[in-house]
Amino acid sequence: MNEMRDLRGFDHKRSVQDYIDETPIWRDGTRVAATPMTAMQWRIWWLAAAGKFFEGLVVFMTGVTLPLMSREFGMDAFQHGLVGAASLAGILFGALLLGGLADQFGRKLMFVAEMVIFIIFLALLAVSPSFGWTVVFLFGIGIALGCDYPTAHLVISESIPSVARGRLVLSAFGFQAVGALTGTLLGYLVLSNIEAVSAWRLMYAAAILPAVAVAVARLFVPESASWLLAHGRVEEAQQAAQRLLARSPQYPKSIALSHRHHGHAGGAAHDQGHDRTPAALFKTPHNRRATVLAAVPWFLQDLSTYGIGIFTPTILAAAFGHQTDVGRNLSDLVSADLLASEGAALIDLLLLVGIGAAVALSDRIGRIPMQIAGFVGCAAGLLVAALSTYYSGDRAVTMVVIGFMLFNFMTNLGPNAQTYLIAGEVFPTRIRGMGAGFAAAFAKIGAVLTAFLFPILLADLGTRTLLFVLIAASLLGAVVTWHYRIETRGRSLDDIGI
Repeated sequence: MNEMRDLRGFDHKRSVQDYIDETPIWRDGTRVAATPMTAMQWRIWWLAAAGKFFEGLVVFMTGVTLPLMSREFGMDAFQHGLVGAASLAGILFGALLLGGLADQFGRKLMFVAEMVIFIIFLALLAVSPSFGWTVVFLFGIGIALGCDYPTAHLVISESIPSVARGRLVLSAFGFQAVGALTGTLLGYLVLSNIEAVSAWRLMYAAAILPAVAVAVARLFVPESASWLLAHGRVEEAQQAAQRLLARSPQYPKSIALSHRHHGHAGGAAHDQGHDRTPAALFKTPHNRRATVLAAVPWFLQDLSTYGIGIFTPTILAAAFGHQTDVGRNLSDLVSADLLASEGAALIDLLLLVGIGAAVALSDRIGRIPMQIAGFVGCAAGLLVAALSTYYSGDRAVTMVVIGFMLFNFMTNLGPNAQTYLIAGEVFPTRIRGMGAGFAAAFAKIGAVLTAFLFPILLADLGTRTLLFVLIAASLLGAVVTWHYRIETRGRSLDDIGI
C-alpha cells in the first residue's frame, strides 16, 4: 500500500490547525478526498459527546421525576419551579465560573474535573434526604454540566479538521437529544416496573457507572495542542499534536509548530490574546459583535427550549385530562406520569431528527441561515400549540403534539444546535473558553427564568399566553442573529477573531 506524504513538505513551521486540516496524497500522486480522522480524534469526539448525553439525560428526565418528587416532599408550584431551575442555575454558574478555567488551566484538566463533579453530585442526589438537599444536589450537577458547555466544544473543535467541524461538533451536541430521549425512556422503564414514590432516585442512580467510565477514559486524551501553543509551550504542543495525529501509515511524519500572527503582532490581535479578563469579550468591535451573537440568541432560545423540554410531560398530562392532583393515589399518579412520558418520548424523537438535519446541512448552508430559519420554525410550532387552546378533546391534544414536535425539530435544526456551535467558534483561542462559557451562562439565565417561572406562570397566565410570549422571543432571536451575524462555516479557527 502506498504511503501518505505531506503536501507542503517540512521546510517551514505551521500552526496546529494547518496540520489537522492538511489533506494528504498517496505516493503515486492520488489526492485523498478528505482529511482522515485519527483514532484519538474519534475518541475525543465520543468522550465529549458523552457529556452532552448526560446533560440531556439529567435535565430532561426531571420532567418525569417531578411528580414523584412532589409526592415524596409535598411540593407546591414554587418548589416545582425550584427543582426545574436548580440544575439550569448550576449550568449558569458552572459555565460562567468554571468554563473560563479551560483557558487558564487547560482543556483536559477541566474535561476530567467536570465529570468528577458530576458523578459526586449525581450520587448524592440519588440518596437525597430532603427537598432542600435535592435542590442543592441538582445545582451541583448543573455546575458540572455548565463547565462542560465550553470545554466539550473546545476539545472537539481544536482537534478536528475545519471542514468537518460543524457536523462533528453538532453530532456530539446531538447526544443531548439522545440523552433527553433516553432519560424519558429510562423513567418510563423504571415506572413500569417499580410503583414507588422513591423510584425517581433509581432513575438518577442509573447514570453513575456510565459517568465513571467516561471520567476514567478522559484521563487518557492529550491536551489541546492549540491551547498549549497559545501559552507558548511549543514543545508540549508538538508532542500533543503528534499524539493526536498518530495514524497508520503515519502522516505527517514530523510536526514543527509556530504561532500565526497574520501580520498583527503587537497590534489588536496581540493585545486581545493577552487579556483574559471578561473585559476582553467587549474590548474590540469583533469581540463585542461575537459576544452579542453568541449570547443573546442563545438566551432567547433557552427561554423556550428548557421551558417546553422540562415541562412537556406536565403540559401533556394536562392536555390528556390527567392534571396532577395531590389527592390522587400513587397508582393513578404513576399512571398519569407514564402516559405523559410516552407522549414526551414521541415528541423528543423530533429532537434527534432535527439535530440529524443540522449535522447534514450546517457545513453546507451555514450557521446563520439555519439559525434564523430555526427561530422562525420554532415560532410556527409554538403558534400551533398556542392555537390548540381554542379547542378541546382530541383536536387539542393533536395540535399540542404537532406543535411541540415541530418546535423540537426546528429548535435542534436551528438555534439549539447553531448557538452552541457558533459560541465555540467566533472567539480567538486565548479567550475562546471564556467567551463560550459567558455565552452559555448568559443563555442559562433564560433557562433558569423559564424553568423557575414556567409552573407559576402556567398556573397564573395559562398555556396560551405563555406560548405567545415564547413566540415573540423566537422571532426576536431571528432578528438579533441577522443583525450581528458572523458566518464561520468552513473557516479555520486560526482565522476567526483576527
